[in-house]
Amino acid sequence: MSIPLLCVALLAFLCIGLGFAVSSARAKTEVLYSSPVDPEDSLYQVLRAHGNTIEYAPILALLIFILGQSDQPTWVIWSMILATFFRYLFVAGIILPATLAKPNPMRFIGALGTYATGFALSAALLIQALNF
Repeated sequence: MSIPLLCVALLAFLCIGLGFAVSSARAKTEVLYSSPVDPEDSLYQVLRAHGNTIEYAPILALLIFILGQSDQPTWVIWSMILATFFRYLFVAGIILPATLAKPNPMRFIGALGTYATGFALSAALLIQALNF
């Protein structure tokens, strides 16, 4: 099993799945353009989950894919796994609560974890680039 490719696939499923969820929510609510800015509106929540995922998942997937092309230390492999986990945790923290107006530990931990693992993966790629 290739952990980097599994992580890339899971991030791709998250992006595409949330895109499908947005389309489904738009069809259900018959709101085809824009959306209400209401932290309790399910369309708004899924739009924010998708928008935020599109901001972070592609660069994480690219970092993971590039790093996965060569052998990596254990900490890099764990950073890949955790980056993927934190993206899913963040999305759960947006979609599962009744409102976005209140702080949510899943959202906070997911965001903090995304930053930490994103910097770790960026550093791993920089280290790899400087070693050539």
